Amino acid sequence: MTYKAVIFDLDGTLVDSIKDIADAMNVVLEKRNYPTYDYDTYKTFVGSGVRSLVVRALPHDTPSTEEVEACLEDMMQVYSELCVNKTSPYAGVLELLEQLKSKNLKLSILSNKENTLTKKVSAALLPDYLSPVLGLKVEAHKKPNPKVVLEICEDINVKPEETIYVGDTDVDILVAKNANMLPVGVSWGFRAKEELLKVGAAHILEHPLDLMKIL
Repeated sequence: MTYKAVIFDLDGTLVDSIKDIADAMNVVLEKRNYPTYDYDTYKTFVGSGVRSLVVRALPHDTPSTEEVEACLEDMMQVYSELCVNKTSPYAGVLELLEQLKSKNLKLSILSNKENTLTKKVSAALLPDYLSPVLGLKVEAHKKPNPKVVLEICEDINVKPEETIYVGDTDVDILVAKNANMLPVGVSWGFRAKEELLKVGAAHILEHPLDLMKIL
């Protein structure tokens, strides 16, 4: 198979953002005198969008809709201000992107992070030749729903089977499988590689440049 495109997850795949995400959510929790969490715990909370993060972080088993909405609004505001304070690309990512570009592959991002925040982080930290850069706009369309990732393929004029999807969580592997793309996991992200293999990752990258061996 000749691959023509690579679509990446953002958080835990291209950029290490857990500290900014955690710091922002902890601000929201502290404001309400709720327990806060360390960075490693937040790695288990992320991957399914900000709303899911809020629900997981709140101390109640079934928080009220009103409480979730209020905390979500606060989280969006606080995180928007903090989102590139401690976040940076993982070592080797920028070099990988340059090598992929030199091979004329089409490069894109699809994240479960809210759309405007996805664009903000990408614009600040990553090259501008990744296009489109999309985050979550409609909750029902978040990964592992393949709807948006298939729309990206149409937009950049490649077939799903000609596309590699790279991510760090089970939802990334599952969206790739649901879209008939090659599912590739990374070992440096927010989940253990055993979890990625269990849900069907075809490859696990130990370093970003390992992706070049698959092409």
